[in-house]
Amino acid sequence: MMKYLQKIGKSLMLPVAVLPAAGILYGIGYWIDPSGWGANSVLAAFFIKAASAIIDQIPILFAIGVSVGMAKDHDGTSALAGLVSFLMITTLLSSGAVAMYKGVDVSEVPAAFSKISNAFIGILAGVIGSSCYNRFKDTKLPDWLAFFSGKRCVAIVTAGASIITAAILYFVWPLIFAALVAFGTAIIGLGPVGSGIYAMLNRALIPLGLHHALNAVFWFDTAGINDLGLFWSGADGAVKGVTGQYMTGFFPVMMFGLPAGALAMYHTAKDTKKKEAAALLMAGALASFFTGITEPLEFAFMFMAPGLYLVHAALTGVSAIICTLLPFRIGFNFSAGLVDWILSFKAPMAVNPWILIPIGLVFGVIYYVIFRIVILKFDLKTPGRADDEEEDEGAVLANDDFTSIASLVLAGLGGKENIKELDYCATRIRAEINDYTQVDEKAIKKAGVAGIIRPSKTTVQVIVGPKVQFVHDELKKML
Repeated sequence: MMKYLQKIGKSLMLPVAVLPAAGILYGIGYWIDPSGWGANSVLAAFFIKAASAIIDQIPILFAIGVSVGMAKDHDGTSALAGLVSFLMITTLLSSGAVAMYKGVDVSEVPAAFSKISNAFIGILAGVIGSSCYNRFKDTKLPDWLAFFSGKRCVAIVTAGASIITAAILYFVWPLIFAALVAFGTAIIGLGPVGSGIYAMLNRALIPLGLHHALNAVFWFDTAGINDLGLFWSGADGAVKGVTGQYMTGFFPVMMFGLPAGALAMYHTAKDTKKKEAAALLMAGALASFFTGITEPLEFAFMFMAPGLYLVHAALTGVSAIICTLLPFRIGFNFSAGLVDWILSFKAPMAVNPWILIPIGLVFGVIYYVIFRIVILKFDLKTPGRADDEEEDEGAVLANDDFTSIASLVLAGLGGKENIKELDYCATRIRAEINDYTQVDEKAIKKAGVAGIIRPSKTTVQVIVGPKVQFVHDELKKML
């Protein structure tokens, strides 16, 4: 079950990768017309509306992205199935439809059905679409139905599965919605402490890939909070000085804290390993600072020093609490990096974005000091502190020789015959293997990758970094 949830989380990276486009468009529009938010400028309104075309359709993007990401061969037919599922569920359970079923006025329909088009339903539709695709894409029907054989029957089966799902949700969704609202309300009721709890859980759940489900409650409109959408749109429900509180606290950590933690890990590395550690840590620190992509850096010590990672999660919660207490609100469309910070200066709900600089510098010092003390005190095996091993040789990602890198990774995974399934996420190659004894980690490391994770006997994850797609494409060619 956990493995399945991790796969869903990984699949969400595809639609999430679309959000920077919305951030850029919003940023341009608000810079042109920071006071009217598009009302005083046709050009600004054009950019803002273009951005909202993405943000307002997050549930559909999730349905398509999850469906494609979880399909065994990532075929476009799966995307169609996910979209069919989403459209059927949201149409069958719309307020107007439910009012017709009940024979009552729309105003008497439970509020849950007015929120049926949300990120959670998008993810569910994606799971239904991909499951139907994987199960029925090779179906052979009798000659008189041969036209609907194979991939053509996927959408039909998906429609049937979605009708059944909608029937179940007719009774279950109001309960789920009430639970989500109760959880979100409880966190909101805790004020700054609630922001801190959310931020800490966000980081703590990353190793399990479950943080996306949590984000759907607070960043999107699953439970009526919609922190991300309201921050950029300034629509009804947005409150200046409040909206953005579930995003602001990540900026000091991602832009200053984690890079400072990387510096602490470099300074505590063995002298003979400093050069090797610097290459890994610097790349991760730059990605975290500029884009807010933290996986390359977090995975560099997450499993080597889990205690240190828990310290990082706790510090993220502290950052969120402090930022919520201050007259300070900034937001992101992709992640809490430099690009989104600059773009959010003119966002409708932005409050004193400049405060990030002093707070970030303080958190940089805190991260450096605490990381250094904890690493040395408990002799943690962070990058550059592991037991000495024979120096690895082979391809280096910085050379962009993706064919050579892929060849080394494939050999280390045991060759073509040992791979059942191959996929990738934002930073990792994910391989399902037949025989775990055939995996040679030293051979894989010769490719210059950041690390290797083996969650189970049948799964190997190779940490590549932001260039993972190019290595994956070469591997697919070889397979």
